[in-house]
Amino acid sequence: MTNTYDKPPSKTIPVTYCEKSSDISLGKDRRIKHASIFQETFSQQNKIVGKYMIIWLRKASDTSLKLGIISSKKMHLKANKRNRARRRLREIYRQLRPYLSSKYDVIIIARRSILEAQWLELYKDFIQLAIKGKLIAQKKSNELLKKVKIEINDD
Repeated sequence: MTNTYDKPPSKTIPVTYCEKSSDISLGKDRRIKHASIFQETFSQQNKIVGKYMIIWLRKASDTSLKLGIISSKKMHLKANKRNRARRRLREIYRQLRPYLSSKYDVIIIARRSILEAQWLELYKDFIQLAIKGKLIAQKKSNELLKKVKIEINDD
């Protein structure tokens, strides 16, 4: 028996992507892999804390919306749970990437609460954090919010 909330809704966010399907993929050139880049990001102290995730932003001359995801054993001891959290975060980022500003690299740290969260809650949390961190321009955020039909509270 599968849970319906485990899968992303087929039409959650009607994003208009570029014509090439490779533009929405997260290939090796769009991932942060080196420990030195992670350390540089953490040393910049530019983080936004949400209910389900923490987003760290790295600003540098070579940034191009690269993604790094961390889900530690502190989040959950079982590897399959940590992997599921990473997959969910990667998919949300992949779908929202066309709306993000390219002057940052992004590291997302999964929090324990992500395991029980539903997709729309994760989208809402990511969008709120992206707006706080100025990852999404104001014009694009209004357009995105209309498409997604998510009501965001200004906390």
